[in-house]
Amino acid sequence: MQPQPGPRQIVTPFRPIPLDVPEGMKPNEFFNSAENLDDLANNNGLLRNPEGLLLYRKALGHSNEFDCSIIYDTSQTILDPLGRPVRRTQVPGPVKAVWNRMNQIIFESMLETYPDAHRHLVLAGEASLDATWPLTSPGVPSIRMLHNHFIVFDKAELEAAPLADADNPNLTDGGQHSLFQSHMGDVYRAFFGDLKLEILKPCQSGSCRLALTGYPQGLPSWEVQGGAEALKDVRFWEEYDTILEGFIDFYRTFFGQVSTRNAPPPAGIYFPELVKRRLLYDNGFLKAAKMVRDRCITDAKYANAIRWQPAFKQLIYRNDRGDLIVTISQNSIGNAITELLGVVVQRTPDANAYGRAEPALIAKLLEVRRRLVEADLGTGIATPYWGAV
Repeated sequence: MQPQPGPRQIVTPFRPIPLDVPEGMKPNEFFNSAENLDDLANNNGLLRNPEGLLLYRKALGHSNEFDCSIIYDTSQTILDPLGRPVRRTQVPGPVKAVWNRMNQIIFESMLETYPDAHRHLVLAGEASLDATWPLTSPGVPSIRMLHNHFIVFDKAELEAAPLADADNPNLTDGGQHSLFQSHMGDVYRAFFGDLKLEILKPCQSGSCRLALTGYPQGLPSWEVQGGAEALKDVRFWEEYDTILEGFIDFYRTFFGQVSTRNAPPPAGIYFPELVKRRLLYDNGFLKAAKMVRDRCITDAKYANAIRWQPAFKQLIYRNDRGDLIVTISQNSIGNAITELLGVVVQRTPDANAYGRAEPALIAKLLEVRRRLVEADLGTGIATPYWGAV
C-alpha cells in the first residue's frame, strides 16, 4: 500500500547548547554577536580557510543522518550585523569561487555516501538573512551572515513520520509566493524563461515534486543537465547565480511598485532590459502590485508582514528519479529550507538520543573535511569532540 502523499513532520533530537544569553539581550541579538560565533567555531567547527568560510556541525540540526553548514564568518571584521554579506550576490568573487568548490565537493560526497534516490533525500542550499522582517518580529534571523545547509533525510523515516499540518504557514510560505503564482504566474515564468541558461533546463509543472510529500509546490524549478558532474563546471554556478539575480530583480521591481506607484526600475538591477520589457509594461504585473498596495494602505497587520527586500530560499536537491533539481522560493515567513520539500522538523532536546546518532554523523562530517583539506580548501579545527586532523 502506497503511503498517503503529504508533508511529513519528523522529530530530531539535539544536545542542549550550554550558552547563556546575557541579561538584557534577546536571543537573536546575542546570536549575532562575535561571542556566539566564537563558540560555534570552538565547539562545532570543522574547518576554516583564509577566505573566512567556516564549515561546522549544525548543533541544532535538521537531521542527525547528515547535517552541516558553511558560514561566511564576517563576525570579527564587520561588527555591524546589518552590513554583512547575506546572499551569494554580495560575496567577493575570490570567496565565492572557493565557496562554490566547497559546495561541489560536499554535495559530491553526499551523493557517493547516499547513492540511492529511493532511500535518501539529499539537499543543499541557502537563504537570505537580511533585514526583510520588521525588526520587532520574533522571526528576525538569528545569525545575519550568509550560510548554507547540507542535509540528508532517510526516506523510510520520512515515510513512517506523521503527516504535518498542511496549513502550517511555513509550508504555504505565508501565501506570498502564491501571490506570484496566482496573480502573475505567466509573467513570472516568462521572466525566468528569458534568462540565458544552458545547463539548467526548466522543469515542466509538477514534474520535480517528491512523490512522498508532494513538494515543492508552485515553485520555478530547473533540472541540472549532466547531474553531479555539472557541479564541477563553473558555468553551473554562474547559472545558479543567474537564477538568484533574476529572482532578486523580479522581487525588487514588484515590491518597488507596491511601495510607490509607477516607480522607476530599482537601482543596480541585473537585467534592466528584461525588467523593462517583461515587467514594467505588463498590465497583470502592475495590477497585482496595485492590489497589494491598496491592501497595505488599509490593513496594518498585512502591511507589517510585508518583506520589502528580497527574501528567498534557493536549493539543489535530488528528486525521486535521481535527477538534480534547482528551485527557488519567495520566503515570506521564514520557513526552513527543508519545508520547501515538505519536511517539517521538530527539534527536541535529548542528549542521549543525539549521542547515539553522533558517532556516525561525525565520521561522515570528518570525511567531508578530509576531502576539503585535500583540495586545499581549508585547515581542520579541533574541538572537544574531534581533533584538527
